[in-house]
Amino acid sequence: MLVPAPDRRPPAPVTVIGEPMPAAAPPSAPSRQARQARAAVAALFLTNGAVFFNVVPRYPQIKADLGVSNAVFGGAVAGFPIGALLAGLLAGVFVRRFGSARVAVFGTVVTTLAILAIPFAPNWIVFGGVLFVVGALDAVVDVAQNAHGLRVQRLYQRSILNSLHGVWSIGAVLGGLMGAAAAGLRLPLAVHLGISAALISVVAVVAHRFLLPGGEDAERATAPPATAPPAAAPPAGDGHPAAGDGHPATGGGHPPAAHGHPAAVDDGDPVAPAGRRSFARPAVWMLAALGLLAACGALVEDAGASWGALYLTGLHADAATAGLAVVAFQTAMTIGRLSGDRVVDRFGQRTVTRLGGLLAAAGMGAALAVPSVPSALAGFVLAGLGTATLVPAAMHTADELPGLPPGTGLTVVSWLLRGGFLLSPLLVGFVADLVSLRVGLLSVVIAGLVTFVLARVLVNDAGR
Repeated sequence: MLVPAPDRRPPAPVTVIGEPMPAAAPPSAPSRQARQARAAVAALFLTNGAVFFNVVPRYPQIKADLGVSNAVFGGAVAGFPIGALLAGLLAGVFVRRFGSARVAVFGTVVTTLAILAIPFAPNWIVFGGVLFVVGALDAVVDVAQNAHGLRVQRLYQRSILNSLHGVWSIGAVLGGLMGAAAAGLRLPLAVHLGISAALISVVAVVAHRFLLPGGEDAERATAPPATAPPAAAPPAGDGHPAAGDGHPATGGGHPPAAHGHPAAVDDGDPVAPAGRRSFARPAVWMLAALGLLAACGALVEDAGASWGALYLTGLHADAATAGLAVVAFQTAMTIGRLSGDRVVDRFGQRTVTRLGGLLAAAGMGAALAVPSVPSALAGFVLAGLGTATLVPAAMHTADELPGLPPGTGLTVVSWLLRGGFLLSPLLVGFVADLVSLRVGLLSVVIAGLVTFVLARVLVNDAGR
């Protein structure tokens, strides 16, 4: 008696609104190398947040030592963002030439050495020049560490970049606490910065040995395509697997169009490497949209950092309560980034970013419509929480744009982000002087609405 062979065909695809979709497979556990690389790149984000914020609490002493006015000191401090803007577009060149790991690590060490020149600046011009160099180095390191974080994210096949940015926020807080403690102990500035430079450099150099080797696109070759539609399965009944032992029916890894849907690469689109999404729109317009998204994130962050305390002071809050504005904003943003990866993996970063934009707009809009200290604090909390994943999402999508050399998309978006940080205080300050700070902070509402509209350009699957 003949016994029919068991049916070894894969399970039927899940159907959603009439379109066959492959059943989602849970991502495999990350390898030891991936876990070590994640810890190492997190250490780099931590040091990057701490390195400059060590200096900020010493600004009053530096200003007094230089003997300059507020306006002159502000002009010197502007050297940092100007240096970042001018050098930021070179970051991609360094990443392609030397690799993101080397640039991030040794760029961090060089940055700490450059900061050591601050105590010896004889006048505000030299001080501004030092900050110009530090800003330029910081821009390059920032792109490199994000590029390497995205490499590790591709190994994980799920979102981790938000948590890395959350670690950066923790590093900024730690650096600020170190600087404040050194100022309180009246530690000489040169000694303080020498100790922090040594600690930060050691952490960065140790992290280097655990970062990923190879080229910047090494992980793309193993990442599965994120958006390609499945191939149509042949009729059952022939006793063979529907797609040939679990492989795509075409054998080439590029399924053809099925059920009236276009193939993964449309006519006129550049052919995307494995693991990259193909966009119908030209890369230049995608970069512009992503840069505007990042600038919206910068505008919201600057509103909380630069104007929160001033706005609460205008509502007759005392100095201690007014200072809670930036604390509330940064705490909410840090919590949003540390928890954002799980939320993004579940709902998609496009959805999370759009809803976050609405949350920021609604929260700050309500706070401005009904001005009071509690409503203002709540508004800054919702703004920080709503935009927590915005910048990482824009960076990730820019890094996935096809047809661009490694690091180029990330470099351009990071540059536009820094441009947003430079222009935001000027814009809000101009409107505040012309009308009122309350009207100036409507920029946060506008940024949230623009985020809601432009978030459609984001890659939805953050793990690819």
